[in-house]
Amino acid sequence: MRILLIEDDHPLAKTMLDMLRDGQNTVDWLDDGQQALNALLNETFDLAILDLTLPRLDGLEVVKAVRKQGIDTPVIILTARGELDEKLQGLDYGADDYLTKPFAMAELKARIRAVTRRGSAGAVTEGLKIGRLTLNPDTGQLDVGNESAILPRSEFQILQYLMRHPDQVATRRRLEEQLYGWEHGAESNALEVHVHHLRRRVGKQTIRTVRGVGYLLDSEAAANEGAE
Repeated sequence: MRILLIEDDHPLAKTMLDMLRDGQNTVDWLDDGQQALNALLNETFDLAILDLTLPRLDGLEVVKAVRKQGIDTPVIILTARGELDEKLQGLDYGADDYLTKPFAMAELKARIRAVTRRGSAGAVTEGLKIGRLTLNPDTGQLDVGNESAILPRSEFQILQYLMRHPDQVATRRRLEEQLYGWEHGAESNALEVHVHHLRRRVGKQTIRTVRGVGYLLDSEAAANEGAE
């Protein structure tokens, strides 16, 4: 998953980052409420873990604003506040769950599993389908016509994003964020290597290069072109 962690307690955030990244997730970290809101409005995440007490913009206001814009990213609230009404307010604003500090990392893991299971019910079971391509987000299996393969993590992350945004240009920066988050760079040709491998699976014309910008999944080619 790609997870956004918003926490201004830096030692706690470091512990959480280590735990979440050990689970093969891509994790971006912010410590400011306004930055968090901007990120959630402009980027794609599978989960947000949100502290309530933040600089510039309170976490409750972040949840409220995000839901008002129709963004349904699952949100788990973290709070040191013990008052029941504030927890209920967070849920009323659209948060999916909450944890009161201090908490055990094992409990956070369990809450993440529960929230993402709820969020993945229904459509995810059927997979993403564009033309001859079907991608199962739960297992990483790609079906191209009658051929099937389990994708490596990096190829899966790229193809999942492209299939969620067919016929739209995905910039290099956006795809690299899906792979590495904001804090981790990559070798200059890493993205090209992953795209090259994907093209061998889905066909050269299905993933088009938009010179100087990025890549695009051509839905018409996906319907007509087989794997090489």
